[in-house]
Amino acid sequence: MTRITHPYVRDAKGAVLRPATWAEALDKAALGLRTVRDTHGGRAFGLFSCSKSTNEMNFAAQKFARVVMGSNNIDSCNRT
Repeated sequence: MTRITHPYVRDAKGAVLRPATWAEALDKAALGLRTVRDTHGGRAFGLFSCSKSTNEMNFAAQKFARVVMGSNNIDSCNRT
């Protein structure tokens, strides 16, 4: 098995993956998240974080979900 060393993107639905720059891949990811939020609202987005992450990372993740995505759909395995 070969390790992936750079990001891949699709230009259209069902299109073949092609190599891309990190900037292009992040832009496409941001556009996808923005489209979901703007089309369906914050309730269409959910975030799951892990108890093995630091408190700071879990805080940043919940801040992203609440402030950027407008979602309260946040869960983690911290309660177990």
